[in-house]
Amino acid sequence: MLDFTKLSGKFSIRSMGECDAERILALCLGNPLYYKYASAEPTLEQVLGDLRITPPGIDAKDKYYLGFFDGETLVAVMDLIDGYPEPQIAFIGFFMMEAAFQGRGIGSFIIAEAAEYLRSAGKTAIRLGIDADDPQSNAFWRKNGFFTIAEVEKNGNTILLAEKRL
Repeated sequence: MLDFTKLSGKFSIRSMGECDAERILALCLGNPLYYKYASAEPTLEQVLGDLRITPPGIDAKDKYYLGFFDGETLVAVMDLIDGYPEPQIAFIGFFMMEAAFQGRGIGSFIIAEAAEYLRSAGKTAIRLGIDADDPQSNAFWRKNGFFTIAEVEKNGNTILLAEKRL
């Protein structure tokens, strides 16, 4: 079990739940480029589903849907799965920044701090999926040391399975 409060020394982190769904939706609505390439629109139902869904064989106790806060301001959300697809790997199912905080290195800082904690917790890698056609997501994850290990077709889109070794 991870101590998610140690993912950042700068931001306070708390678990997000159904009571936070509208706040998460507002953050998502500020990122239309992501949803353009995901061929989806952010909805309250989609957010509620994301708060609960886990990969096959993963227990809910290993899922951390987290908010990164600066005071009362929600800066970013991260859906982190401990031990997927293997015990020594952490999987980021979703990461999104509040639009007002983008372009200032804050997202990269969050990912670097999270990677350092996960390494200290015994993880050897972080994996995630990137929409192959989304230039903003591709640039962000590559800048942060993730490289493609496979391509997967999902709902007519090519998803790049990417990994960062810790």
